[in-house]
Amino acid sequence: LMLVLLTLITYGLSFIDTNGTAIMLVLMIVAFVKGVMIIRDYMGLKGVSLLWKVIMYGWLSVVCLAIVVAYLLV
Repeated sequence: LMLVLLTLITYGLSFIDTNGTAIMLVLMIVAFVKGVMIIRDYMGLKGVSLLWKVIMYGWLSVVCLAIVVAYLLV
């Protein structure tokens, strides 16, 4: 239910005509939260070793950070 709510929030934000950087940061935070929820709950990594958590959350962080940096550089 929370993933649906976060998806509806991002959909609603698409209609706001404001500073692109501010909206992008909010969208990236929402996307990161959704990614954490998917990794933790749907991929079943809630009770695994620390190594797997570091790999998955690290990957998610790198991807989100790369998108933010690419957006800010363009």
